[in-house]
Amino acid sequence: MIEQPERLYVQIGPHALVDALDRCLDENDLECMRGRVADLQNSINDAPLTETPGDGNLLGDELSPASPLTLRRDVLLGELQQVLDARTLRRARYYLARLQKGVTEVRTNAVNDINLNRWKEYDDILTDSLWLMDRRDNTGAHEASYWGNFIPQIPHQLMMRYTKAGDWVLDPFVGSGTTLIECKRLGRNGLGVELNAEVAARSSAVVAEEPNPYGVTAEIAVGDSGEADFGAFLASYGVPEVQLVVLHPPYHDIIHFGDAPADLSNAPSIEAFVARFGDVVRRVSQVLAPGRFLAVVIGDKYEGRAWVPLGFYTMQAVMAQGLTLKSVVVKNLNGTRAKRDQQPLWRYRALVAGFYVFKHEYIFIFQS
Repeated sequence: MIEQPERLYVQIGPHALVDALDRCLDENDLECMRGRVADLQNSINDAPLTETPGDGNLLGDELSPASPLTLRRDVLLGELQQVLDARTLRRARYYLARLQKGVTEVRTNAVNDINLNRWKEYDDILTDSLWLMDRRDNTGAHEASYWGNFIPQIPHQLMMRYTKAGDWVLDPFVGSGTTLIECKRLGRNGLGVELNAEVAARSSAVVAEEPNPYGVTAEIAVGDSGEADFGAFLASYGVPEVQLVVLHPPYHDIIHFGDAPADLSNAPSIEAFVARFGDVVRRVSQVLAPGRFLAVVIGDKYEGRAWVPLGFYTMQAVMAQGLTLKSVVVKNLNGTRAKRDQQPLWRYRALVAGFYVFKHEYIFIFQS
């Protein structure tokens, strides 16, 4: 992943900042305005710093002058520099008014908490269709011991883009509980289903180790997602629907997860795998709120000297349920356990057999 800049946040008295911006806007001379903006820049450089972002609250009658407003320092200074670089008074006022609006008003959409008036502060949220990630997040309860689990950055990104705080997330192939750990970190309620009872018990214990600062639900049930009554499952928690579904199924038989016939890794053929996966999609889509999102994370396989496009097969299975394909993300696949320390061998095999080594997987994003 492209290295992100260091994020330091400046703490400023909220009303003092707005008053300073008002004084800048009152100037009718560009040079005088620049002088006031330069003074504001200097005061920001001298303001207390923190590595912790604010809680999203902006100005309001409930905030006293003693309540600091926490903003990204580099973004704030950059916007003030844009004012200084403006060649006309009209353009400088436009930039100042936009900055003032960003610290006094919140504008979000229907599916996430991103403040679009301060969108420059969200450079940790990916918007490109190519995700390059060098290493998995192993902080907190996250671990890589469960063979086949996906990296935590994937559900993290999906929840930041497609959920609000307090929303409900469903993972019908919950495995090691990666999605639910991220739910606890981001303040989303998470429910998962796992076919293997031993895996479910172990994953529940791991998820419980992650702190729960927002007091959300993060529970795993044992069951077959291809036959589950998700409506009844949600009703037991007092909710009628979920706002995001994350599916990370087995990549057919690449990894053997258990002996249960219902395990998708035991499907006798590609056709059977896709059909069983479609059964899961049909059931979870019945509890997905209208206009909300479903994501499938999957890779392809190589079998009988031929490339098997599992990703596209599963994509078509979701579309067959009436969901709209919104995006296709390609994520690089570095350092997988199957190929760890075997790069030269796989390169040799590729040269001999005429194929390309798998270095990617797909994230298909759909809307109900």
